[in-house]
Amino acid sequence: MRVTREQVAENRRRILDASARLFRNRGVSAVSVVDVMQCAGLTHGGFYRYFSSKDDLVAQALAHILTSSADAPFSVGEHVERYLSAEHRDNAAEGCPFAALASEMRYQTPQARAVMTAGARQIIATLTSAMSPHPQTDERRAAIGNWAAMVGAMVIARVVDDEDLSDRILEETRRFLESGVRRPGNVDPESGSSAFPASSEPD
Repeated sequence: MRVTREQVAENRRRILDASARLFRNRGVSAVSVVDVMQCAGLTHGGFYRYFSSKDDLVAQALAHILTSSADAPFSVGEHVERYLSAEHRDNAAEGCPFAALASEMRYQTPQARAVMTAGARQIIATLTSAMSPHPQTDERRAAIGNWAAMVGAMVIARVVDDEDLSDRILEETRRFLESGVRRPGNVDPESGSSAFPASSEPD
């Protein structure tokens, strides 16, 4: 039976969705092509109709993850709250690919790393543009610092086997980021400006 162009596109989307979840949940190296095709509800033999190799799939799955919510409405405060949550920690399969896969990316192909680099630039740009402008504050520097703190906190919160400690890591990181919002007396002693610029949301 001939497969229609629409069915090919749908099958490809199913493979990307399945691999995106599996890679984030188990790690790239622990997931085989057979695993992906089974999760997608397709036969293993048809894989190479859609992707040239597993490496090709990894790069395209990462791009699929990073572009799927690129146009969604963005709020810094809501993003921090959602990112540094127990729900995100406990659901890596649907979460941030940086927190889920950072330790593996150094071993992946240049294509996969290029996709992640482009994603990192986009996230930093989004955070930067969402922060309130201030003449004495470098919003991009703050965006990088905030984002790195969030990703690092999520990685550590997933590593430890003490749930109370894990919760505390997420909570204290949220407080740390919130404390950077400009308030009277909350200033960087060298520049006279707040250490982190306020988000675009009102307090």
